[in-house]
Amino acid sequence: MIVKDMSAAVENQRTVEIELVNGHGGADPRKWEDLFLPTPLKLENRLRAQKIEARLSKLMLCGSTLRRVGEVFEKEIEAGLRQQPSSLQMENTYVPELPDGTEEGSFLALDLGGTNFRVLFLELKAGQLLREKVKHYHINDALRLGPGEDLFNFLADCVQDFLVSQSIEKETFSLGFTFSFPMRQHSISSGELITWTKSFNCGGMDGVDVAALLQRCLSARSLDVTVRVLLNDTTGTLVAGAHIDRNVGIGVILGTGSNGCYMERASRVLHWERPHSAVHDVCIDIEWGAFGDNGCLDFLRTEFDDEVDAKSLLAASFTFEKYIGGKYLGDLLTFTLSALARDGLFPADPNFRKLQTSHVSLFEEESCAGEVSRTLSALREACNSDLLSTADALVAQYVAHVISNRAAQLVSVCISTLLKRMDRPYVAVAVDGSVFKHHPRIAKLMNKYIALLAPAHQFSLMIAEDGSGKGSALTAAIAARMATRGVARL
Repeated sequence: MIVKDMSAAVENQRTVEIELVNGHGGADPRKWEDLFLPTPLKLENRLRAQKIEARLSKLMLCGSTLRRVGEVFEKEIEAGLRQQPSSLQMENTYVPELPDGTEEGSFLALDLGGTNFRVLFLELKAGQLLREKVKHYHINDALRLGPGEDLFNFLADCVQDFLVSQSIEKETFSLGFTFSFPMRQHSISSGELITWTKSFNCGGMDGVDVAALLQRCLSARSLDVTVRVLLNDTTGTLVAGAHIDRNVGIGVILGTGSNGCYMERASRVLHWERPHSAVHDVCIDIEWGAFGDNGCLDFLRTEFDDEVDAKSLLAASFTFEKYIGGKYLGDLLTFTLSALARDGLFPADPNFRKLQTSHVSLFEEESCAGEVSRTLSALREACNSDLLSTADALVAQYVAHVISNRAAQLVSVCISTLLKRMDRPYVAVAVDGSVFKHHPRIAKLMNKYIALLAPAHQFSLMIAEDGSGKGSALTAAIAARMATRGVARL
């Protein structure tokens, strides 16, 4: 689904912002770097408001700080592409093309990334989706924590069950395998797990090619299914977005976790394990959730971020994701309000994990509407107190706005850096994830900040849903299309 009239809206906004930057228009006398700051807190008790703003000042990033983040991000990109020490994995996905409207045939996709996974069937003609079928399966604790071979046999069983349920078990298929865990890819259809994340910790997977293991399990069931591509949900989002708009060149996940990928010039990529002389561009999976794990972003870190990290399952890792990911924004809200409570600026200390990222969105939604009733109700429940006032609700809404603003700023730095790096006349950015889709302000803030950080580059943001499903099958279709042209398989 494309955000309607986004290009026109972004262009109008860009014009306004550039006028402000250049000192024209007269609408806002602030300096460029101050245009990134959040809306001031307005309370009847102005002294309290000033103290709160001062207490949260390290969460408020001005333009010069964001430029510094962008410079660090660019350096980490370059180091990663050159296989030098970097907090960015910069993984070569070996996906050299995006949908062009000529994809034909029937394809399968297997989407593994959580306790529930899916098997999908897509039928394409002239690039258009004619038919789609999907079935969901649950992965129990024994499979998620047991031997890897057991997990992959279960995946193959589910593929067989799906094919039988559709009466197509005798047909021949290419399959796209979405494996949303950090991996080292060796080709478009092979790669090794680097580490399990989320709730998975299967044994016996060191050095195992996950696509080859799935293929072996499928073949053992006499299924005529070939694993053609191996990818993660971020690459799938890029491909799914490009199926809607061929100007898409960047894919972003902004949900429970966060990541980005983009089309890079093949000549800039050092890590190749396949012949690639005819490849012009290739999709690079950045894995920006770990951006800063090497200390390069320590200048951003606050005491609130320290608390979030200390309470996380994977401390001292996924630094950037803890600034912007939905898994952590609720905790950040809790710890920030707790700090205000310790300083006598908020009346009660919220109980841990009683405030979720959904509350951040709720508080922002009510703030936009000039309301406080649901905010106040949520706070009273989280703090086990009926003593909170309307002013306290406004404070909580302000904290939610400050941490939301910083999240929007930081993901915008990454996107604007990629826009400048790609240097195309226009790039559409495909985004998926619950934070982007459900937070009431995040898309608007991202449009504003990307335009300020990359004013000479035309862009638009669009929602590209189900990259882990449709994107996977579409990538298998791309591989099939390349094979019919006689292009050597990457």
